[in-house]
Amino acid sequence: MADRFLTEWHRIVAAKDLDGLDRVLAPDIALSAPPYWEPFRERDLVHHLLGLILETIEDFTYHREWQNGREIALEFTGSVAGRNLQGIDLITLDDADQVANLDVLIRPANAVEALRDAIAPKITAYLASRTTTRA
Repeated sequence: MADRFLTEWHRIVAAKDLDGLDRVLAPDIALSAPPYWEPFRERDLVHHLLGLILETIEDFTYHREWQNGREIALEFTGSVAGRNLQGIDLITLDDADQVANLDVLIRPANAVEALRDAIAPKITAYLASRTTTRA
């Protein structure tokens, strides 16, 4: 069921194709990412954050995948600021085969902290620019 989506997802990630990424995100997507408990729910914000993650994690590689209908788990490795990481993307597809929910789990803690430290200033600047633009 999810084979077509997975082919496109792997292509998007390998190419860091932000336009392609935008096309596979559901309008009401929820992204839960370390180190935050509350999910990000706005599509533009999720798209921007995923783009930053793709840009920041070096040598990002998927290794194994599991499917159960519209539920997908993808194991990955990479590094950030010289720290190796391992993680799982848990993806739920909606009826249109778009990502409705994405839970990202990463270990070890020092890699999560390095990723947060690299992305936090960029996402803060992005949020500030949106506030300024909307005002």
